Amino acid sequence: MVESGRSPKSAFSRAGSVDEAEVSNFDRLGADWWRPDGPMRALHKFNPTRVAWLKDVLVGELLPDGGADPDKPLVGLKLLDIGCGGGVLSEALAELGADVTAIDPAPRNIEIAKAHAEKSGLSIDYRCVSVEALAAEETKFDAVLAMEVIEHVRDLRGFMKAAASLARPGGILFAATLNRTLKSYALAIVGAEYILRWVARGTHDWQKFVTPAELTAVLKRSGLDVFDKTGVVYDLFSDRWKVSADMEVNYMLAARRNVVVAG
Repeated sequence: MVESGRSPKSAFSRAGSVDEAEVSNFDRLGADWWRPDGPMRALHKFNPTRVAWLKDVLVGELLPDGGADPDKPLVGLKLLDIGCGGGVLSEALAELGADVTAIDPAPRNIEIAKAHAEKSGLSIDYRCVSVEALAAEETKFDAVLAMEVIEHVRDLRGFMKAAASLARPGGILFAATLNRTLKSYALAIVGAEYILRWVARGTHDWQKFVTPAELTAVLKRSGLDVFDKTGVVYDLFSDRWKVSADMEVNYMLAARRNVVVAG
């Protein structure tokens, strides 16, 4: 949590992965996080697709019996949502029965997320803290999610190292981000920000996009092995997102933390 009497900037000045300019941009969204027709409308459309994929992998890898309750298949799983924003993903996972802890370095985001969860009758442990600070507590989770946040951090290796340390041995780290290709520049920057105006101009920096090979290598150095990956594409005709073999723009990865055998 942000210490009393300290500004957000001073509270996170030691967190090497936190980009203060990025934090300020998202902090200004406020209640607009939950407007389906607002500046985060693309995220609201994308959310069902990523939740469905996450659920399938989590159940298949960590709950092989399929979950006792079909309406809440993630009961028994302790999840961490890094860079939770206003809580769009966190709430969806909590509704599926997961025990969710969600963190974000933007104080206003956490305020909005807490208020919306309370209104929705959901119990989510929201914290205004950096991933490095949480990692120092040595808390472990069955799965750690870094979804649509990697392209906004300042130090990718430091961020992923801290995130990986929060997954228990045998646990899973999920990541979703944007590939650094000419196609992603055309669609995610020119198309989404300037033509379709799905997100505000300047939301993304193409130089911060990460290729699957780069991310896989960083995860490997952090003690994780990628075992599943998929692209995600927008279908203009059906007005929805869907998983795809095409990873040139949006993609998602799942990596397992190695189990260290003593002796």
